[in-house]
Amino acid sequence: MTAMPESTIRDIVASDYRTAAVFQRHGLDFCCNGGRTVAQGCRDAGADAAVLLRELDAVLETPAAGVPRYATWNAQTLIAYIVDNHHRFVRESIPPLLRHTAKVATVHGGRHPELVHIATLFSRVADEMIEHMMKEEQVLFPFIAALETSAAGGPRPQPPFGTVANPIRMMEAEHRFVGDAMAEIRHLTGNYTPPADACATYRVSFQELDAFERDLHEHVHLENNLLFPKASALEAGRSS
Repeated sequence: MTAMPESTIRDIVASDYRTAAVFQRHGLDFCCNGGRTVAQGCRDAGADAAVLLRELDAVLETPAAGVPRYATWNAQTLIAYIVDNHHRFVRESIPPLLRHTAKVATVHGGRHPELVHIATLFSRVADEMIEHMMKEEQVLFPFIAALETSAAGGPRPQPPFGTVANPIRMMEAEHRFVGDAMAEIRHLTGNYTPPADACATYRVSFQELDAFERDLHEHVHLENNLLFPKASALEAGRSS
């Protein structure tokens, strides 16, 4: 694939996930707002489109070794990967992050009042993600898997929500909420840069928040830009 100004960010990252790092470096959202073109994304982020396109082409022209080709996976493979990797990571990361952000806010909040807001924001993110993943695992993902089985000759599943577009819209809205909250945390922390007086827990919490947001970006990309379009295509009887 060649990156063009009219190419969508979603399609470029779907073709080669290595390009996600380029978009991140230039401040372009490739997960929740991946439907924008490169030109639109650069205008919104104030990025130099010519420089971005050169960097993208440099990545795309380099053979990818050992990089998962997510776009070639079927829906059930994507679901298993998302649950086994990203959902598990979120569940394992939330308890220590809640402890650390709360402790840092209590100890250092007097000198750094933004830490209190960060602890509150992450608590909301944690609550949202736990409920969000439960809805996916118990309702949406089984339905998408059944759609794929149906396409291979199995019985057609009966949706309890009218059309798969309805829960997808809900999941995408929740992705935006969490993504916006983590972006605010990143802004409040100066891109997760601890101050000179930060203790060990302070520094660890920023590292954990950074890792959480990075994982979230890949997590949301796999759902918004790959799994959900496949689900819509399967429901419509099109090739995914």
